[in-house]
Amino acid sequence: MWEFLRNPLPGLGPEALLLLGLGPVFLAFIAWEAWRTRGKGLYSVGDTANNAFLALSHQTVDALAWSALIGVYFWVHQYRAWDVPLTAASGLLLFLGQDFLYYWFHRASHRVRWLWAAHVVHHSSERLNFSTAFRQSLMYPVAGMWVFWLPLALVGFDPHHILLIVSANLAYQFFVHTQAVGRLGPLEWVFNTPSHHRAHHARNPRYIDRNYGGVLIVWDRLFGTFSPEVDAEPPDYGIRRQIHTDNPLRTIFHEWTAMLRDVMRPGSLRMRLAHLWRPPEWQRPEP
Repeated sequence: MWEFLRNPLPGLGPEALLLLGLGPVFLAFIAWEAWRTRGKGLYSVGDTANNAFLALSHQTVDALAWSALIGVYFWVHQYRAWDVPLTAASGLLLFLGQDFLYYWFHRASHRVRWLWAAHVVHHSSERLNFSTAFRQSLMYPVAGMWVFWLPLALVGFDPHHILLIVSANLAYQFFVHTQAVGRLGPLEWVFNTPSHHRAHHARNPRYIDRNYGGVLIVWDRLFGTFSPEVDAEPPDYGIRRQIHTDNPLRTIFHEWTAMLRDVMRPGSLRMRLAHLWRPPEWQRPEP
């Protein structure tokens, strides 16, 4: 196994094989959850079809983007601090490093509007189920998600191994997008669980901008962004300004057009451009 990971197949790295291999598993879990929660309104045809379209468009653009961006990773990798061979210990360090960086990417995606314009797609559904994990934006490469993993290449990790661990992290997160699984006891202290992620997807004030972790929840506990799911306040899913649509094009581009509209409003250039890096809810005073 280690030899295969050290030498991925030409044109088809282990990160691609991981997601392709898990595809049937993801679909089986969606079918199980839809059957188990039938009659409860967790799924709708329009929402699920929108999620499927968004997944396909995201995967297509992501594959094209990574075919170009892998060159950037190898360019950075030539200036690495160390050569990091793939072993069990270095694999664990890579996992911890990527999950730590994922926390900061995810946190920035909620607090920087340019990044939120892509990430809002994932939060815009008024439902939460396994198919919501497929609800991803094809604009992530434009927003710059890939920049957050570059430090790993600079440390010395092989770019293919970085992509593999990014894919594994995202694969894990599929399984936390569900209302069919309750709390998981002591695991709740360490891992991102369905309960923690239900709170993350809620638009209730107490849950907004909480629980950014990918696999681990310890970063949220360390940096003050953790909130448990509270039985007395069930999550209300979606975003602050609901868009109420299953149209994939509106789902993808509604925040980009709103952000551009705000940038084009009269005012100083500095204040206008602030809409790109300020939090999503920020609005400058009218001139």
